Amino acid sequence: MADFGFNEAYRTDEFVVEIEGIESPNITKVDGLSEGDIDPIDQPDGGANITHKISSGLIKYDDLTLERNMDGSQTDQDFKDWFDEMFTIDGTGTGSAMRRNGSIVKKQFGTEVIRFAFEGAWIKSSKFSAFDAASSDLMKQTIVLAVERLYRV
Repeated sequence: MADFGFNEAYRTDEFVVEIEGIESPNITKVDGLSEGDIDPIDQPDGGANITHKISSGLIKYDDLTLERNMDGSQTDQDFKDWFDEMFTIDGTGTGSAMRRNGSIVKKQFGTEVIRFAFEGAWIKSSKFSAFDAASSDLMKQTIVLAVERLYRV
């Protein structure tokens, strides 16, 4: 059979999230992967109201949203500890100063094919699924990370 150079498209189901070099299991969804967004800045040129230049402003990155299953593992405790360091009940937390670096690693049949690195991430929010006695859904935690920088490696 002839090789026409066709590759199978990547699926979105095989990935891992690494934070400070430690793989975080049980993450079932990652949203907000973006290579950035730049707002244009209009600059008048020489005081003329017809001729102008458009320059680039600051690069902004979307928040990363991680959804994970809760299972009582060390990962549950690690995220809780990170959140507690930032937002303690007595108000002495470090807030957004407690930042971490990491990656979202896309794998294809066990082999890494794409890596998105993020820098300066801090937990913006942490929410849990609703309790519902009539449901058998898994308990999930949704963590929103604000990031300073996100790029494809």
